[in-house]
Amino acid sequence: MTPTATVHRVAPKGRGTHRSIASALRAARDGDEIRIAPGEYVEQLLLDRAVRLLPEDGPDHAVRLLAASPGRPVLEVAAPGVRVEGIALTGQDPALPTVLVGSGDLELDACVISGGRVEAGGDASLLMTDCRVSRAELAAVHLNTTGSARLTRVVVEDVEGTGVVIGSRTTAEATELTVRRVTGSGVRVRGNARAVLRECRVSGPGRSGLLVEDGAAVAALDCRVEETATEGVRVLGSSPRADGGDGGVLLTHCEILRTGADGVAVSGSGDVLLRGCRLRDGSGPGVSAEGESRAELVDCQVDRAHGSGLVARGSARLTAESTSVTGSRANGLLAGDRSEVRMATSDMTACSFSAVHACDDSRVTLTSCRIGSTAEHGIRATDRAGLTVEGGRITDCGLTGVQIDSAAEARLRGLSVVRGRAGITTESTGTVVLEECDVSDAERAGISCGTGTTPVLRDCRISGTGTAGLVIGERATPSVEGCTIRDAAGSGLVVGPQAEPRVRSVTVARTGKNSLFVGEKARGTFEDCVFAGAGGDGTAFPALHVSAGGAPVLRGCLVRDSEEDVALEKGARPVFDDCLSRDVKNPSLPTGGAEQSLTAAGSPGTDPQTTARETEAPPEDTIEDLLAELDGLAGLDRVKQDVSSLVKLMRMVRRREEMGLAPPPLSRHLVFTGNPGTGKTTVARLYGRILAAVGLLERGHLVEADRSALVGEYVGHTGPKTTRVFQQARGGVLFIDEAYSLTQYAGSNDFGQEAIATLLKLMEDHRDDVVVIVAGYLKEMEVFVGSNPGLASRFNRTLLFEDYGSAELVSIVEHQAAQHQYELGPAAREALTARFDAMPRDRGFGNGRTARQLFQAMTERQAYRVAELAEASESDVMTLKPEDIPQSV
Repeated sequence: MTPTATVHRVAPKGRGTHRSIASALRAARDGDEIRIAPGEYVEQLLLDRAVRLLPEDGPDHAVRLLAASPGRPVLEVAAPGVRVEGIALTGQDPALPTVLVGSGDLELDACVISGGRVEAGGDASLLMTDCRVSRAELAAVHLNTTGSARLTRVVVEDVEGTGVVIGSRTTAEATELTVRRVTGSGVRVRGNARAVLRECRVSGPGRSGLLVEDGAAVAALDCRVEETATEGVRVLGSSPRADGGDGGVLLTHCEILRTGADGVAVSGSGDVLLRGCRLRDGSGPGVSAEGESRAELVDCQVDRAHGSGLVARGSARLTAESTSVTGSRANGLLAGDRSEVRMATSDMTACSFSAVHACDDSRVTLTSCRIGSTAEHGIRATDRAGLTVEGGRITDCGLTGVQIDSAAEARLRGLSVVRGRAGITTESTGTVVLEECDVSDAERAGISCGTGTTPVLRDCRISGTGTAGLVIGERATPSVEGCTIRDAAGSGLVVGPQAEPRVRSVTVARTGKNSLFVGEKARGTFEDCVFAGAGGDGTAFPALHVSAGGAPVLRGCLVRDSEEDVALEKGARPVFDDCLSRDVKNPSLPTGGAEQSLTAAGSPGTDPQTTARETEAPPEDTIEDLLAELDGLAGLDRVKQDVSSLVKLMRMVRRREEMGLAPPPLSRHLVFTGNPGTGKTTVARLYGRILAAVGLLERGHLVEADRSALVGEYVGHTGPKTTRVFQQARGGVLFIDEAYSLTQYAGSNDFGQEAIATLLKLMEDHRDDVVVIVAGYLKEMEVFVGSNPGLASRFNRTLLFEDYGSAELVSIVEHQAAQHQYELGPAAREALTARFDAMPRDRGFGNGRTARQLFQAMTERQAYRVAELAEASESDVMTLKPEDIPQSV
């Protein structure tokens, strides 16, 4: 009360008091107080000046104001600065206002309002503290003002309608608001209003706990909604949320419990962000988004939803980060229509249906998510849905870890699928790509490609399956590259009838049955594959089984550690090109270098499609044989001397090891420098075989790689790609041609340095398993080795491959001619020498490659020449003459 204010007293009797409050109001001026004695007053008050009404004896609600007539409010405010404290206000019509603020502003403190609502309109402002509103109809508090409203510790109960309505362009704040026993929604915000709710409680409403519509914006913090008859929060439309968070509906650290329908339902143009919220025991979905709406969850929990945990339909966009969905009675996530869903670092467990179900034309992206203990599939994509999975883990699914059906498209990278009935099954006619996925301990097959499908599998790992590792269905034509299949109880790789896969660099090991089973009339190509350890349970299953009519082509494949390498049914016609059996008890695989087919009886036969030559299997390599083979190469005198010196050193190393002495510090890794065609790859292959013969390498095979084989196209791709190539070379030689290209792009957005770092670590971890040879032009290789201290320390020995002289090039042509049953006369040799002398020996000169190309061109010209002879003798057919030498190659 201001110093100049006057106190007006109201009492039923007594000297110096007003008998009615209205009388006191007529006498009061702005800033005056009206103190009211206990009692019941039937009045209709218009507060048109800034006065304060309060009980004479304190706020015990012993002062009761009753409406004078049913159609009028008890209290109507039309002035600023009005304050009413500790008074009970009772209206006669619950459907009408008991307190009406048409203009000005009103502060209600510790008041009890019943028999009608509190309403603020026009440009009025309202402040309610520690008040109770009950026995109203339509609404208990109705804010429809362009002004502001603040409700603190207000209780709304026993309402035939909505608890609190915030409409028009009202700006409202509610702190510790309690709404209970209302037949409508608990709080309704609409008409472009702005509302902030803090620590509010809505319990048992007859409809939604919070209803937002018509472009409104709501921020709710630490609020609780429970026991709703329908949705916990329903958003029919809201103002769009800006990047900074303004607009839309923001729920922070809220609890939404035991709802009669959806926990949070968003539709129309609704825009909702949930942070740190918990939704539990709802009768419908946890969060649903429909229409053009947008819903985002961050650090939320959705527990025991009777429907699906998260639902997106229409054109809705739903995102979830660090969110868990547990115990849903349907799906963890259901995406349909044209919706878009993105989930990251989130969990979905113990769902009654599939954890993730994408259907219609929806698009779902999962990043580093964890899925476990679902009754059906971990992820299912069907219809025309699009699925993208980056990383993550799926465990213990009742059906398949990932099921891709109909025409759905899917790209899965870095996903781990553990246990469950099956790993990954794709039966879709759409584009399906699986990269770097890991499937283990499935009860049945690890990965299955359905009938007529064309998926792509790259760098996947399958292990410990209860039946087959990888199953390729009937007429399927998948592409499979760089995959490993281990410890399958059944066959490792099963190719169904009439299937035609393209399989490259796949390793199959320790299978219970066949490493590779090819079904009836199946074809396909298998390049650079390793099939090892078939019949792991002691049974005599052959590593390769080809059914009747099967005609696969195997190139550069190795079969090892098996009882039997190949078994054929009648009519099977596989083709083998440069394949090898090792440590096989009953071998029948053709081991020649040219393409060969194998009949059902197990003997090689000429494939009618090729002009193969049969060759004897090479004997066991000895140092002497290998050095003789090296010495037989044209030229390379300096290289031969260096390799011979290395052989002596390696033999001494091996001898010291056999004596139990420590080996000397020695790097077996080499740098090969020289121009193209100087025999670098040939010598590298021989070097590996020499180290194997000495006993310093297990196999001695050669794996060739270049920049494209080691460097990935995006972040996180290079390390696994380099590792895969290195693992292929374990026990042998990794030959990296044009190695300097790994550092040529330094300073740009390039992953070459990552490949080098990965390679250096692998060389350190497996120093006795692999020899690495880097090759390229002399100057570039000097820069390459000097660019990294790790490279310089490991590659401290360089072999220089000098260009071939003309005489050496002629000898290469002669060697080629002898291999292919041609003869070179003296005149032809002289002409060849002159031809090579005339060739410019610049950087692009092909050396031995040029010699071989020249020989091929000579045979073609000779064929044209001899074809014109009326009668060609054997000498004519075999002899190469000077005129057969072209002037350009």
